[in-house]
Amino acid sequence: MSTRRPVLGTSVERLEGRDKVTGRARYAAEHTPPGTLWAQTVPATVARGRITSVDTSDALAVPGAVAVLTHEDAPRLHPGDDPVLQVLQGPGVPHRGWPVALAVAETFEAACEAAAAVRLSCAAEEHDCVLTADHPGLYAPEQANGGNPGTRVRGDFEAAWERAPVRVDGTWTVPPLHNHPMEPHASTARWEDGRLIVHDSNQGSSAVRRTLAGLFGLDEEQVTVVTEHVGGGFGSKGTPRPQVVLAAMAARRTGRPVKLALPRRQMAAVVGHRAPTVQRVRLGAGHDGVIRALEHEAVTHTSAVKEFVEQAAVPARVMYTSPHSRTVHRVVRLDVPTPSWMRAPGEAPGMYALESAMDELAGACGLDPVELRLRNDPGTEPDSGLPFSSRGLARCLREGARRFGWEGRDPRPGVRREGPLLLGTGVAASTYPVMTAPSSAEARAEDGGYRVLVNATDIGTGARTVLAQIAADALCAPLAAVRIEIGSSDLPRAPLAGGSSGTASWGWAVDKACRALRARIGEHGGTVPRAGLSARADTAGDLAGLEEFARHSFGAQFAEVQVDTRTGETRVRRLLGVFAAGRILNARTARSQLVGGMTMGLSMALLEGSTVDAAFGDFVESDLASYHVATCADVHGIEAHWVEEEDPRLNPMGSKGIGELGVVGTAAAVGNAFHHATGVRLRDLPLHPDKVLTALGG
Repeated sequence: MSTRRPVLGTSVERLEGRDKVTGRARYAAEHTPPGTLWAQTVPATVARGRITSVDTSDALAVPGAVAVLTHEDAPRLHPGDDPVLQVLQGPGVPHRGWPVALAVAETFEAACEAAAAVRLSCAAEEHDCVLTADHPGLYAPEQANGGNPGTRVRGDFEAAWERAPVRVDGTWTVPPLHNHPMEPHASTARWEDGRLIVHDSNQGSSAVRRTLAGLFGLDEEQVTVVTEHVGGGFGSKGTPRPQVVLAAMAARRTGRPVKLALPRRQMAAVVGHRAPTVQRVRLGAGHDGVIRALEHEAVTHTSAVKEFVEQAAVPARVMYTSPHSRTVHRVVRLDVPTPSWMRAPGEAPGMYALESAMDELAGACGLDPVELRLRNDPGTEPDSGLPFSSRGLARCLREGARRFGWEGRDPRPGVRREGPLLLGTGVAASTYPVMTAPSSAEARAEDGGYRVLVNATDIGTGARTVLAQIAADALCAPLAAVRIEIGSSDLPRAPLAGGSSGTASWGWAVDKACRALRARIGEHGGTVPRAGLSARADTAGDLAGLEEFARHSFGAQFAEVQVDTRTGETRVRRLLGVFAAGRILNARTARSQLVGGMTMGLSMALLEGSTVDAAFGDFVESDLASYHVATCADVHGIEAHWVEEEDPRLNPMGSKGIGELGVVGTAAAVGNAFHHATGVRLRDLPLHPDKVLTALGG
């Protein structure tokens, strides 16, 4: 019997960590083939309108300028699935910041100067860019993001609501939020003998390859997209973005490689954002706290270019006992940039509203907030009636309460004080769906070791490391014997890194390929021939039956805050999360992801928020000086733990996604702790000092 210790489940350092901290890891904008040119976009300065004239003479006169692409002379693109990528194809301007020209030059400085010298005249049209809960253009979409039905009704909500002896009715708002990864959206493109080769910062190069092939009329085999290292994405790089199309267009026009990195101030208008939401939640319950009626209505915006509906009401279909339920989305098309995915789309804003309402219901029923959630923990998924493959919410709540010291908490708000500081604690639950997509992989035995190929994308999550652990376990080999190759569309096709589905999808294919390779080696008497051996795997046929269960991760977050009555500043003293996410494959990277997610949720609660200038159609906070995100000084005493959970109905590893789970629930936990500290319920994020002082009467 083998005595080899399993690699999977252990705390392994990131394989690429040293390369990153020493600068050897190269990102999309750090690839500079000989003869590379630099490009800079020219954004539209009107919120809606049409270009009436273009003058590029001054731009082309800039020393080092090579070309200026406009809608009049840019390469024509084939129709595609995403109208956001149809840049420089016509004179229309759908929103402020839309790319209307591209300057290309020998140096970055010359490209910037040439872009500033482009003269465009636009006929501005009347625009509308402000979301309101009663906007006359609101409509009910058929679907929300993720293919979720826009509206779901079970039972008779209104009748149950009227009969409920305890009722909570509130409206919560979340402003536009921006992803802001540290690495901007960047691409370096070149054409070689009819082939397009791109180094691009994205969350899935297979999708980028497919899109570029379609837009430029190529076979997919004529396009290679390399995504070796990515400096964060948080969803904004989950679909191809305009910079990769513009770089390829400029490279085709000039015949030379072209590099384009979007300035941070332009990203808010080009790479998506979390759409603002106005959410009304109504909960009707008995005096025992058991929910009898639940309604969650989410109002949001989309752009005139493309429909995207933040699925904020969907989590309410999963979380709690609700025999009579109505969950509705309504959306309005505005003259704004197209919203898109941002870490835990739907769940992050939706659970903020739902979990805040649950806190209010606990108060109205005179129940502890943890106990209220336990009383409403359903045996099957309320919306579908399917059995849960596993549901560890109750264990997360109980374990979190134990670790946090929740027992004995004085439920009265506004009674704990340290001089000018008010102190309070709060709790909220979290959930995220478990998703898996078909993937392929190849495993090779050669040169005394193993090489595993899969077009996974590591956006900073440690995917390389975990995949190597999966491979080592499947091969019964030491980790040092395994080499992982990821991040190129020329590798076996794999889905994007999004929806917390990457490891489950890629890992399933890696496990299958490695087990097949091990079997082949066994057929050769345990010896690898000099020519080597290989095995390929595809999981497209392995996912059947997953739909027979409701598969979700769960968690519970506990927060302690202090509120300064003099300045209105709210700080989080302690933040603790306990999660049920299947088998944890690497404790080190898992804890990093969960702590990072909770930090992002803390930031959402206290700092992050963007506003749309009604007159100009701009996002006012368009850089990191004005759009504030949490830093080390804002984060104290943050802990992430998990409960053991075995779920055989997931994948061969028994794992669930964790990249987004930590965000969900955190903002509500902080908001609930704020209410406990002050006795004031603020329903409008973020909890900025000016709002706090006004609420406290300061």
